[in-house]
Amino acid sequence: MAMDDGSREGSLNRVIGLPLLVFYGVGVTIGAGIFALMGEILRIAGDHAPLTFLIAGLIAGATGFSYSRLGAVYPVAAGEAVYVKVGLGPFWGRLVGLGVAATGIVSSAVIALSFAGYLGSLVALPQWLLALSVIAVLTLIAFAGVRMSVGFAAVITVLETGTLIVVCFAGAPLVFEAGVAPKLFSLPASGAVWGLVLSASLIAFFAFVGFEDIVNMAEETRDPQRNLPLAIILTLLITIAIYIVVSVIAIAAPDREALTSSQAPLADLFASITGRSGAPIAAMATIAMVNGILVQIVMSSRVLYGMARENLMPGFLAHVHEKRRTPSTATLLVGAIIAILAFAVPLVSLAKLTSIVILMVFTLVNLSLWRIGSRPEAPAGLRNWRLWGLGGAMLSAFLLVPELIAVVS
Repeated sequence: MAMDDGSREGSLNRVIGLPLLVFYGVGVTIGAGIFALMGEILRIAGDHAPLTFLIAGLIAGATGFSYSRLGAVYPVAAGEAVYVKVGLGPFWGRLVGLGVAATGIVSSAVIALSFAGYLGSLVALPQWLLALSVIAVLTLIAFAGVRMSVGFAAVITVLETGTLIVVCFAGAPLVFEAGVAPKLFSLPASGAVWGLVLSASLIAFFAFVGFEDIVNMAEETRDPQRNLPLAIILTLLITIAIYIVVSVIAIAAPDREALTSSQAPLADLFASITGRSGAPIAAMATIAMVNGILVQIVMSSRVLYGMARENLMPGFLAHVHEKRRTPSTATLLVGAIIAILAFAVPLVSLAKLTSIVILMVFTLVNLSLWRIGSRPEAPAGLRNWRLWGLGGAMLSAFLLVPELIAVVS
C-alpha cells in the first residue's frame, strides 16, 4: 500500500509527532471510566485490585501488540477496517469499520448526555441544550484541524492524568504503613479468589479500551511506521502504571469499604486521605467526559474517511477540507449522528453492545494478523508474529463469550 506524504490534493495534514500521539492515546484510554470504576474493582478483588489491572493491561497489550505490527505495515486511517479487509476480505473489513465508528458515535452520545446531566445540576439550563452545545462545540474543534483537536485533547489529558497523579502523591504515605506492603505482593490463595480476580480483570479491561484508536490517526502522523507502534506501546505502559498505582492507594485507604459503594470513588478517596473536598476530583471526571467525546469524534470521522478511501463507504466521505485538511464531511456527519442519537434513540441497549463490538473487532484484527502473516508474500514484521495474532484472536474470543452470554441471558 503506497504511502501518502500528506502533500497531494485530498490528503490529510501530516502534523502529529510521537509526543502528541501519545497524549492522544493516553487521553482516549484514560477516560471518565477510571474515576468511577475503582470502587467496583475494589469490591470484587479487594487487596488484589492492583493485580486485576496488571492482568487487564496484559490482556489489552496482547491485542495492542497486534495493532502495532499491523499499523507499521498499513499506516492508514480506518486502520482496523483495512487490516481486516486485507486479511479476511471486504465484507469483514466494512463490518469492522462500521463497528468501530458506531462504538465511537454511540459512546459519545452516552457521554454527552451524562455530561449534560451533571452540568445541568450546576447551571439552570435544559439538558438537551447543554448536550447539543457540547456536541456542536467539539465537532467544530474537530473540524478546525487535527493539530487543534489533538492539542485540545492533550491539554485535557494532562489535567486528568495530573489529577490521578495528585491522588497518588496524596496517598503515597499510606503505602508505607504497616501491613500494606504484604498485600501488594500476595497472590490469590485459592481458586475461588483467582476467579474473583479474573472477573474483576474483565471489568478493568474496558478501562484500557481506546488505545486502538491511535491507528486511525496514521495519515496525520509523521513517520507512522515508527511512531504508531511506539505510541501504542507507550500508551499502554503509561496507563498500566497509573492504574496500578491508583489501585495501590485505594487498597491502603483508611475507609476502603466506603469506596466500594461510592458513585465517585476517586473523589471520596482523595477526601478521605487529605481531609479536603473531593469536588475538584469529581469535576475533573466531568472534564474527562469532554475529552472522551472529542477523541471519539476525531476517531470516528477518520474511520469513515479511511473506509471511503478504501471503497468501503460512499466516496463523499473522503472529502478533505481544502484549508483545514480535515475530513470535513465525515466530521460533520459524525457530529450530526451523535446529536440525533442523544435525543432520538434509547441508548441503554446500544451502550451494552459496545463492549461486544470492541471484542469482536479485536478478535478479527488478531485473526487478520495471523492470516496475512501466513501468506508467502507477507512482510517479515507480520510473518514472524502470525502465531501471536492467532493467540490474540483466541484470547479476545474467550473474553467475548461471557459478554454474549450476559446479553442473551
